[in-house]
Amino acid sequence: METGDFHGWPTLFLENRFLRLECLAASPRIVRLFPFGKPNLFADLGNEFNETPYGRFYFRGGHRLWHSPEAMPRTYIPDNEGAIVSELPGGLRIEQPAEPWTHIAKSIEIRLNDSQPQVIVYHELRNDGPWPVEFAPWALTMFRLGGLGIFPLPVGNADPEGLLPNRQLVFWPYTRIQDLRLTVRDDFILLRASGGLPPVKVGYFNPHGWQAYALDDVLFIKRFDPCPGAHFPDGGCNTETYTNHQFIELETLAPLVKLGPGETVTHTETWELHEGLSHPLIPSDITSLMTRN
Repeated sequence: METGDFHGWPTLFLENRFLRLECLAASPRIVRLFPFGKPNLFADLGNEFNETPYGRFYFRGGHRLWHSPEAMPRTYIPDNEGAIVSELPGGLRIEQPAEPWTHIAKSIEIRLNDSQPQVIVYHELRNDGPWPVEFAPWALTMFRLGGLGIFPLPVGNADPEGLLPNRQLVFWPYTRIQDLRLTVRDDFILLRASGGLPPVKVGYFNPHGWQAYALDDVLFIKRFDPCPGAHFPDGGCNTETYTNHQFIELETLAPLVKLGPGETVTHTETWELHEGLSHPLIPSDITSLMTRN
């Protein structure tokens, strides 16, 4: 397997005729994604870090696995070293030792589809501690600025008479609801990743099971199981997005689970890369907005 370097950290490459992925060799992170011979779609934060009681947590950019709800320092325990990498047919598995204090072990398994530009990412969290822990698997992907985040909203009645609510939006305290980058339509939330303003974060329950980012004439679609009827963190969110002056995140969350000692929970994402911005999931009026980014 080809090796490389990400700001001094050893990396491994996965590729087929459609795309090229770069993963850290000692951590469950995917740090670069090159589609169709184009530049890296992912944000690159270099060695930017936060100090924690357990050492430096590096944001890096790209894709990572957390467990929700977010808290300091629990969420930010470093994942910099000690991973074991196993090669698989068409992919690899990266297994991280259990975190100190939380005793949660993280693993990701990455497989490329040989026949189309598709990546399947299996996320796994295991409780290696002596008591049950409640959390939700949380997968976050950081992209370069300059594109448009696309998030489909529930449409239609929630009950036959149309008396019950069908949409619930969750805003974080730093979010300005009138931020010009944020558009809330009847059918979609759109978030322009342009930077230059304070951070924005919004979440909701997404029954459609997909979200997308359009950048550089590439449409990235992230699919997941929406798990209707399950209990989710952050006021019921299985989809969240965040942007600041450096990147935009597309985030998916699995349901909250109380994981006993030795038990494991998984969460799967399927990534699709489409060359060009026209796609049946995206209305033509949104496609026209994407071409003007």
